[in-house]
Amino acid sequence: MSNEDRPNANDGQSRAAQADHKEANAAAHAAGHEAGPKLEPLSPRLAMLVVAVLLVVALVLAGLGYLERSHHNTVLAKDTQALAAPTVNVAPAKPGAPVDNFVLPGNVTAFTDAPIYARTDGYLVHWYHDIGARVKKGDLLAVISTPELDQQLVQAEADLNTAQANAGNAKTQADRYKGLVDSNAVSRQDTDTFVNQAASTAATVRSAQANVQRIKELQSFEEIYAPFDGVVTARNIDTGQLINQGAGNELFHMQAINTLRVYTNVPQLYSQTVKRGMKIPLTFPEHPGKTYTGTLVRTADAIDPASRTLLVEIDVDNRDGQLMPGSLAQVHFKTPQIGPTFIVPTAALIFRRDGLQVGTVVNSAQGTVAQLVPIVIGVDDGASAQVVSGLNANDQVIQDPPDSIIDGEKVTVEQQGQQQGGGK
Repeated sequence: MSNEDRPNANDGQSRAAQADHKEANAAAHAAGHEAGPKLEPLSPRLAMLVVAVLLVVALVLAGLGYLERSHHNTVLAKDTQALAAPTVNVAPAKPGAPVDNFVLPGNVTAFTDAPIYARTDGYLVHWYHDIGARVKKGDLLAVISTPELDQQLVQAEADLNTAQANAGNAKTQADRYKGLVDSNAVSRQDTDTFVNQAASTAATVRSAQANVQRIKELQSFEEIYAPFDGVVTARNIDTGQLINQGAGNELFHMQAINTLRVYTNVPQLYSQTVKRGMKIPLTFPEHPGKTYTGTLVRTADAIDPASRTLLVEIDVDNRDGQLMPGSLAQVHFKTPQIGPTFIVPTAALIFRRDGLQVGTVVNSAQGTVAQLVPIVIGVDDGASAQVVSGLNANDQVIQDPPDSIIDGEKVTVEQQGQQQGGGK
């Protein structure tokens, strides 16, 4: 056989391999059908249902979270309000004795009080009275040397002499011409000229005289005199010191102390009980056991809107010199009884721009709130104060109010106690 007719071994092997591959594919396909059914894709309706369920679950979870946060915020707000309300102790207003007198502090001042300044420039030559010296009106206190002013006076007097000489010559000429004008020896025009010149020089003389008098007045200030009877309370100069009237330096300070003025502020409640001419007892800490009597001489006749008080002046005789200006007096007033009074501790008093107040607690729709009540006090012994106006018997008074308390503020009442102090 020829090579072409001989069967090709390679072709036989290739066909055998292809047959084996087909058999393997068929076996694998059969195994896949035996493993399980083929998965089918979800329908659109089923997919939408799944998405809707997931959205509902998410909304429910979000709503639950919001409700929980809202509850926490409400609880926090309530706790914050409860903690923000100050806790106070209160006690009922304690009745006190009826008021028939009261004591007020008084400021003692001199009847006349004056600083003394220089009216001219120069150097101090000598001073004659020191602090504590009692002087009479017109007594010499000090002397100032003013050489420049002295020379100005010499010049002014020379100018006056010149003006007087010129005026005398002009008057002589005017009189001569007035005598000759009637006989037509001189012209009327020349006569009028000399008459006017005489009047002008006469005015110049008066001006020079005024200037001389002015300088003499200034020169008189070289000597400083006491303006009234009193005592020297300050001396701020010494020999050789330069005195400058424009510097505003006080040379001496004087006070008249034979009669002293005592000023005090009477509460508005008692303003109608004080009258001019009343005799008022006065006591002083430096004179224990001794009482002085003053006379109420004048009042301001107006209530001070800031303190709701009436300013009064009481004059007291001090010719013996026992009392001193600048001291503090206790002014004793007698008054008719003005209704019930109450005793509160001084720690309960609130001092503000609106005047003296105390805090009370009242019940309202918002709960227990503070109410600030304006009051008028009578006797104050430092530990307790006598309230003569502003409180009622059933008021609950805050014993030690915080500085930040305001009217209408919600408060928490911790406990009720008894007030300290008693009636007078």
